[in-house]
Amino acid sequence: MSDISLPENAGNSPQSDAASAEPNQPQRYTPAEIEPKWQARWDADPSLYAADAHDSGKPKYYCLEMLPYPSGALHIGHVRNYAIGDALARFMWMRGHNVLHPMGWDAFGLPAENAALKNNVPPREWTLSNIASMKKQFQRLGMGFDWSKEVTTCLPDYYRWNQWLFLKMFERGLAYRKKSKVNWCPQCATVLANEQVIQGRCWRHDETVVEQRDLTQWFLRITKYADELLTGLDKLEGWPEKVRTMQRNWIGRSEGTNVDFMVANAPASASNGSKITVFTTRVDTIFGATSIQLAPEHAVAKAFAAEDPRLAEEIEALLLQQQKARETDELGAIEKHGVPTGRFAVNPFNGERVPIWVANYILADYGTGAIMSVPAHDERDFEFATKYNLPIKRVIAPNLDTDDLPLPYLAEEEAVLIDSGEWSGEACLEAQDKMAAFVETGSFGSKTVTYRLKDWGVSRQRYWGTPIPMVYCEACGADEPIPVPESQLPILLPEQIAITQEGGSPLGRVPEFVNTTCPKCGGPARRETDTMDTFVDSSWYFYRYTDPHNDTAPFDSAKVNYWFPIDQYIGGVEHAILHLIYSRFWTKVMRDLGLIVNDEPAERLFTQGMVIKDGAKMSKSKGNVVSPDLMIDRYGADATRMYALFAAPPDRDLDWQEEGVAGISRFLGKIFRLTTKFAQLEGGEAGPADAALLRKLHQTIAKVTHDFSGRWHFNTSISSIMILVNEITANEAAIDAGQVTAATVKSTLRSLIQMIAPFAPFLAAELWETLGEQGIVFRHPWPESDAALAREDEISIPVQVNGKLANVIKLPSESTDEEVKAAALLDEKVAARIAGKTIVKVVYVPGKLVNLVVK
Repeated sequence: MSDISLPENAGNSPQSDAASAEPNQPQRYTPAEIEPKWQARWDADPSLYAADAHDSGKPKYYCLEMLPYPSGALHIGHVRNYAIGDALARFMWMRGHNVLHPMGWDAFGLPAENAALKNNVPPREWTLSNIASMKKQFQRLGMGFDWSKEVTTCLPDYYRWNQWLFLKMFERGLAYRKKSKVNWCPQCATVLANEQVIQGRCWRHDETVVEQRDLTQWFLRITKYADELLTGLDKLEGWPEKVRTMQRNWIGRSEGTNVDFMVANAPASASNGSKITVFTTRVDTIFGATSIQLAPEHAVAKAFAAEDPRLAEEIEALLLQQQKARETDELGAIEKHGVPTGRFAVNPFNGERVPIWVANYILADYGTGAIMSVPAHDERDFEFATKYNLPIKRVIAPNLDTDDLPLPYLAEEEAVLIDSGEWSGEACLEAQDKMAAFVETGSFGSKTVTYRLKDWGVSRQRYWGTPIPMVYCEACGADEPIPVPESQLPILLPEQIAITQEGGSPLGRVPEFVNTTCPKCGGPARRETDTMDTFVDSSWYFYRYTDPHNDTAPFDSAKVNYWFPIDQYIGGVEHAILHLIYSRFWTKVMRDLGLIVNDEPAERLFTQGMVIKDGAKMSKSKGNVVSPDLMIDRYGADATRMYALFAAPPDRDLDWQEEGVAGISRFLGKIFRLTTKFAQLEGGEAGPADAALLRKLHQTIAKVTHDFSGRWHFNTSISSIMILVNEITANEAAIDAGQVTAATVKSTLRSLIQMIAPFAPFLAAELWETLGEQGIVFRHPWPESDAALAREDEISIPVQVNGKLANVIKLPSESTDEEVKAAALLDEKVAARIAGKTIVKVVYVPGKLVNLVVK
């Protein structure tokens, strides 16, 4: 269940505690009464969780969890994510920060349309109803969100600014429309961005194979920021390395050279078929090129096919093979097939004619859609050349003797060029620079950089999304998009329409939406009927949180510049390539628009582990979802959220066990019993128990404070609190007998309640009031650890001889280094171990160990 288990006696039930207590003291822990009482009080005070003004004098702290999709109900996986952020926000409040902790709804998207198709409920009605239900769940869980900052992305006051920002991108050439091969999910009946295709399947439907189609679509030019997105990752030291690596790999920067191979006897039908441009990262191997291979959809291949029906059929067969492999995510392992075109290209370095082939493993949308094949020095090219008996020519070797050189030979650092004209004998790296310069001097190519990252396709052929603010006018040019004037925003979604999956956007079947007036000529025009990808909504929502009711701009730049970057962002690693890379792109665009000054959205990112139930990730599709409502009804909200933080470190997967929630509930009952029992305690005499209790208290404060400031090992924080509670219980008889002062007991209970406040806010509020304290507990300062009180009276020091344990000695905690070393030498067991030997060195690691090196 956890790296940490409930300590002994942590599971005592509140009922048994109550039975053993004095009958006149209220001891029963009843979360069903306590929690609604406090939630009602908090709801009545909208300023409780509200951020302070910018000039409050406090350091700011923007704590944010990724906003949820309003599916209708939270599950325990949600609880874990939001309990992490809520605990952190409460801790930072108590540490004196001005905290912004907002919440909103990623409310557009396909599930609402699917629900409309299934249940005949309009998407807006379904979505807003789900939001109301989930908001009640958040409140029942006691989450400390500033609801005055609430954002709902499907409402016009939000998506108006999606449209406004889209227009700004269009003005700058960052939003454009083109015909392209796109990813089509037949189940979603819409286009997907490359980032939404996971192993050849839809990101929403992992059983649905994504198809390839030719469609005219809207794109955002994310590739313009490819270099900055890549180099910016080096500055994100507060992000997990796993996420940064995933983004680096997705951006996929490659430095190389474009080289033009002229086509011998180019076909008359080819408008631009007189040359083939190849991209290579190893221009130094060009003398070893023995063929050129084209993608089946390459323009030159199409030109060849236009003059040769037989070749056209063979190329079409290759294309079908490629599409099938792409759709099943087997392109990397595709059996390589190719067909010769009967044509030749000329190598610009040596004038040699090399045959032109079309191959099924070359992609039109990767690089230039053409490669120079160097089989002697590339495994893939070697496989192809061997299969089709193409020439294999060595041009790189570890030295000038190549008689025993195995093939394919992948160049090592010390490799040199051979049989490469004037560059023979040159080291590979040096030759690359010189040969790339030769290409540019000869005007048959250039140095270049390519990326795996492609522009973001944002068109969706569905209804429930932001309308794209463009129109088309026959008089002005039927295919030329015309931007809607900003004064006409927002372009509203019609609320009552028939949603079907007949093909194309449902908006195209709504005449009152489609038919409009051209902003340029005043004549009849038609609106764009595609809607925006829902990842547009989540790319900038956290900026809107700072100024959610602004109706003249997306936000007030001064407010954003105060709060940004986000100090701590929390969410799942599954969004590393989707939401997180899009939001970084959107941030850079808004910076260049002059709206913000920060380069990155979040300074620190935390990706929590998954919640596992019955051996699988908790999800509706798996049928293993646990409702927090059920857990709250049985054990209370505090126990539910505290167990989610206790059962495993937050960055690891959590195996959900209901009996663990029951154990936490009993533990909270124990705190309740002890606090109510001793709340009115008076008198008492100071004794050894006082020092022991204070020592454990201040050690616990130090531990929990450190855990919050470090890697958030909340499981060990809660375990430390459990040990402190056991220490109080162990001294209960002494307290009853007046052998511990009331001041010590109440000081311990006061700090204990403050430490559980981030994890169990309802119980903390109740017990804070029970102790007679004023105000809300999590608006009071966090307790400080007193190092002197936390120090042990004795320290235990292992003594080793040549690295092997000889004994463990106990000394006063204030012992100096020299006193520790002397005590180690005088210990009887140690002395016996070193008798007759020479001490070479005495090594002391303060507070840890002494090691005697002897011979």
